[in-house]
Amino acid sequence: MDTTPHNFLGLEDKYSRYDDARFVVLPVPYDSAASWQVGARKGPAGIISASQHMEWFDEELGEDCYKCGIATLDPIEPNIVGPEAMHQDLFKFAKRMVRDGKFLFGLGGDHSISSALVRAVMTKHRKLSVLQIDAHCDLRDSYQNSPYSHACVMRRVLDLGASAVSVGVRGLSREEHRFTKRKRLEAITAYDCHMDDDWVDRALNALGETVYVTVDIDAFDPAYAPGTGTPEPGGLDWYQVTGLLRLVAAEKNVVGADIVEVVPVPGQVVTEFLAARLAYKLMAYVQMR
Repeated sequence: MDTTPHNFLGLEDKYSRYDDARFVVLPVPYDSAASWQVGARKGPAGIISASQHMEWFDEELGEDCYKCGIATLDPIEPNIVGPEAMHQDLFKFAKRMVRDGKFLFGLGGDHSISSALVRAVMTKHRKLSVLQIDAHCDLRDSYQNSPYSHACVMRRVLDLGASAVSVGVRGLSREEHRFTKRKRLEAITAYDCHMDDDWVDRALNALGETVYVTVDIDAFDPAYAPGTGTPEPGGLDWYQVTGLLRLVAAEKNVVGADIVEVVPVPGQVVTEFLAARLAYKLMAYVQMR
């Protein structure tokens, strides 16, 4: 009896072997750094399951991206000691994939995991820009007594020496607003994305040549992605996000990525399917370049 392999897209061994794959999907079922609704620990499994019901042919590009090889690793075990310990474990594990020359694609989990993945990618690409597609700036130095909260992830990314550009923001504190102004960070609000014609150019111009992409699923309007821990109204739509990613992949060297904060909603798979399509779409854009 035929069964679907339990990996991203349900690929047969020929296209999912680690040694031959260009892309490596790393599931990180961790949400202990979330500040409100938990459940993102179930996101990676939900995304991978949804991906197995997608078409492999990309209608936009006219290509079958999977042929470049997409390996799926076993989920990394959460460290219950705390977010800092989890950060260290994830960094040590992820840097092996970077050392092997793989394109690392993390599936979260809450957003706190991204700083460890960025840190791993920076062992090879020291001069890195991070494109953050997110409803929130995540620039607090500490939140709920933790510097490793998901609300602090981009502050930790900046501490690593990376530059950052935020797109889709519509929820931030006054302190974060002041911080972006003081540090002259490019924070493109969702309002800008809907009202200003130059928002994509702003993002591209602020990014360096080598880019890591982190997508918090709450960047999308909850109408498109209701399954997330901190939904914010007035978000982005599918073509705004994919249009930006296609241009970034065409004009920059995208070297790593993650999708985080997917919280499966019982009885529906809208958000997981969107996240799976987005992951595969970004792989296709990178492969096309």
